[in-house]
Amino acid sequence: MEEGTLNSPSRCELTEADYEAFQWDTREDCEVRQILDRVADKWSLLVIALLDRNTLRFTELKDKIDGISQRMLTTTLRHLERDGLVERTVYPVVPPRVEYALTPLGMTLHKTIRSLVTWTEEHQNEIAVARARYDRRVGA
Repeated sequence: MEEGTLNSPSRCELTEADYEAFQWDTREDCEVRQILDRVADKWSLLVIALLDRNTLRFTELKDKIDGISQRMLTTTLRHLERDGLVERTVYPVVPPRVEYALTPLGMTLHKTIRSLVTWTEEHQNEIAVARARYDRRVGA
């Protein structure tokens, strides 16, 4: 095998010695990149945050997420379900009742998201000062 060639298209793990910053981001077939693209988008983050310790119906999610279209919410929920982060339960009643909840895997991701939100809350003033300083410097 040629030096630098991966063993398979989906293999993207690196050893500490092989790691180069953002190398995972340049390989479109890398599962890590695909997963990060999914869980880091704004709609997925909001859905995961809202489902923490809650089971919600589609309309409840839509009402709580300002600006999301029905189509985008449907797409987001399907992707999160496919990735094993959200569980969809359909009740056989008329009209059908569908509820969404985080899976145990989704709950572990929520813990990570909560850490990011906590960091943001702790540093929001520093970021505001840095933004103002930058805007003054570039004349924005």
